[in-house]
Amino acid sequence: MTAPTDCPPLLRRPVLATAAARRDGTHPLVPGWAFAVAWLAVAALTVLATAGVVGQDAPGARAWLDVGTAVLALAVLPLLWSRSPRDAPVLGALVLAALVACSGAATPASTVATLQVARWYPLRTALPVAVAGSVGHAVQAVWRPQALPLGWWLLCDLAVHAALLGWGLYRQSRAQVLWSLRDRARRAETEQERRVAEARVAERTRIAREMHDTLAHRLSLLAATAGALEYRPDADPAQLARAASLVRAGVSAALDDLRDVVRVLRSDGAEPGAGTRAAPAPQPTLDDVDRLVAESRDAGGDVDYVRSGSAVVPRAVEVAAFRVVQEGLTNARRHAPGSPVTVRVTAATGEVRVTVSDAGPRLVAVGAPTSGDGSGTGLVGLRERVDLLGGSLDARDRGAGFVLDARLPWDA
Repeated sequence: MTAPTDCPPLLRRPVLATAAARRDGTHPLVPGWAFAVAWLAVAALTVLATAGVVGQDAPGARAWLDVGTAVLALAVLPLLWSRSPRDAPVLGALVLAALVACSGAATPASTVATLQVARWYPLRTALPVAVAGSVGHAVQAVWRPQALPLGWWLLCDLAVHAALLGWGLYRQSRAQVLWSLRDRARRAETEQERRVAEARVAERTRIAREMHDTLAHRLSLLAATAGALEYRPDADPAQLARAASLVRAGVSAALDDLRDVVRVLRSDGAEPGAGTRAAPAPQPTLDDVDRLVAESRDAGGDVDYVRSGSAVVPRAVEVAAFRVVQEGLTNARRHAPGSPVTVRVTAATGEVRVTVSDAGPRLVAVGAPTSGDGSGTGLVGLRERVDLLGGSLDARDRGAGFVLDARLPWDA
């Protein structure tokens, strides 16, 4: 991670170098204790280097130059770990390269500066700094005698700075790889959590849709039956008993469904026992349409049911066809109470067609049983279910009634 290319070559932003580096690409945040230890270590080496250089020369102005250079080097040294301004380490390294040309007392600080810049900055910035440090040592060797011949001194100087540059870049690359691996692991973990959350939401949405379809049908059936009991208290006792039994059984089944959905929706998959949840109820088939029609007839509805075709239909298509009939009967009880309903199910090869139609709302007396108004979301969920199977759903008024026509294709 580097700065925009319009910055001068020597003023690039530091690259990401350690696991503690900031995400915006600036150089690492060095703890205070680490900086204190590093400064003390370099200061100790600087004192030793100053003592060695002063000991080699005769007392005089040159000794004061060495001491002054050491003091300036220690004063500039904190820039190598500074975060403001962001290019302070580069400027500090260049200043130390100029100081090392005056005296060997600045050699430890200049060496550390080359290594630090190589660890924090890209090659296009670290290389000029290393060259500046090498040139500074070469200038020092030219005007101040060294223990080695000048040629060997220059060769060693070049080799040392090349090693510092290579080591710093290696540490930088290694830190970048480690950071990339950690970041990839974090991203993978976050992505996995996101997928799990999406799967949980999708499953709860599916459960809510199933509960809407099932409970809306059952509760509307119960409302119609209870309304009939209230409207016709003088009916035959056997019919009253049968209707009451239907209400009792429907309420019990609705309560069971509510308990199941509340248990599932309360669960977040982490509490004990979440993995031992009861198995879901079996999905309905086309054969269960007979039960829907029988329940509607028992509740006093006039339902004409015709089923044709004997093709073997996939389970997903059977469930969708069942839900279409269920939603059609529920809507007929809500919006056209007392109206005769016609249900047609044709299971042909490659397609199932379901048609539920009514004759429109009847004029009923005051106090006659009704099932109330729906929320309007049943057809929306049903249309989504049919669309997912590649089918089509047509829900429209036909003047005196309402028609729900669904085509559910499948690969034969």
